[in-house]
Amino acid sequence: MSAERFLVTGAGGQDGRYMLGRLAADGAEVHAMVRTRSSAEELARRAPVAVGHVVDLTDAAATTALVAELRPTHIVNLAGITSVARSWAEPAETADVLGVGPVSLMEAAWDLTQSGHDVRFVQASSAEVFGDAEEVPQTEQTPLRPVSPYGAAKAFAQTMVRVFRDRGLFASSGILYNHESPERPESFVSRKITREVARISRGLSDGLTLGNLDAERDWGYAPDYVDALLLIARAERPGDFIVASGESHSVREFVDAAFRHVGIEEWEPLVGVDPAFFRPAEPNRQIGDAARLRALGWRPSLGFAELVGLMVDADLRALDG
Repeated sequence: MSAERFLVTGAGGQDGRYMLGRLAADGAEVHAMVRTRSSAEELARRAPVAVGHVVDLTDAAATTALVAELRPTHIVNLAGITSVARSWAEPAETADVLGVGPVSLMEAAWDLTQSGHDVRFVQASSAEVFGDAEEVPQTEQTPLRPVSPYGAAKAFAQTMVRVFRDRGLFASSGILYNHESPERPESFVSRKITREVARISRGLSDGLTLGNLDAERDWGYAPDYVDALLLIARAERPGDFIVASGESHSVREFVDAAFRHVGIEEWEPLVGVDPAFFRPAEPNRQIGDAARLRALGWRPSLGFAELVGLMVDADLRALDG
């Protein structure tokens, strides 16, 4: 049995659900921190191997008390607002959850370390920290130039990871580029595409409306990115690591791959564009260089077309089931 005791925040989200499964398979003791009682009840149904704890990350005192009580060997912070669009509507909350919240976790981890208990902290950062990036592809040395409240809050947290690391805490960041799966909520463009393409192929929808079809992203498979975070958590030394496929694809290419997967090649008449779905500020071309992580042995398991097909197939099964 593993002697590891993990505290995973944001355990109810896409990455959290995959991480709880991975850790359970590893035999680790798993504690999941969620924000609401309803999330804890959902967690109990979906991941009964994890012990759920209802704590709001913006409550520094409650967060500190939970860490002190559990004395975890690892803390992985996945909590927070996951939508860049929502961050524009709620910038102050975004700063509290994504920026200040991780600092409370690191401070609690530091207190444990000072008492002689070894604890490792891993922050799920984001490619949004690079914003108007000066270089393509981006590396761990690329300057942080966020263009959204989401990116700015993540950049603050990532900077504080370095500050605590320099202080002596085992603190690392996984700088995650876009990563998708059938677990993605339908509010995300990737899942919106695959769900609607599945519905169109079954004659249940007449079309799909999107924003900027030319926006480009470095897309990967969420379980691969969870594996990367665990590799970072168990690495010999702490640091910051890009987690990315190293390939850039536009939203248009994602749409094309999804339609082709269901045998529709002439899809343009089925797709409309609404400026209301455009971001207030679009970051520069995001492609990550994951060479440092690959040196630890990490490799993506799925390519772009395979990922899109897997998501479409999952939505087709949901319709047919």
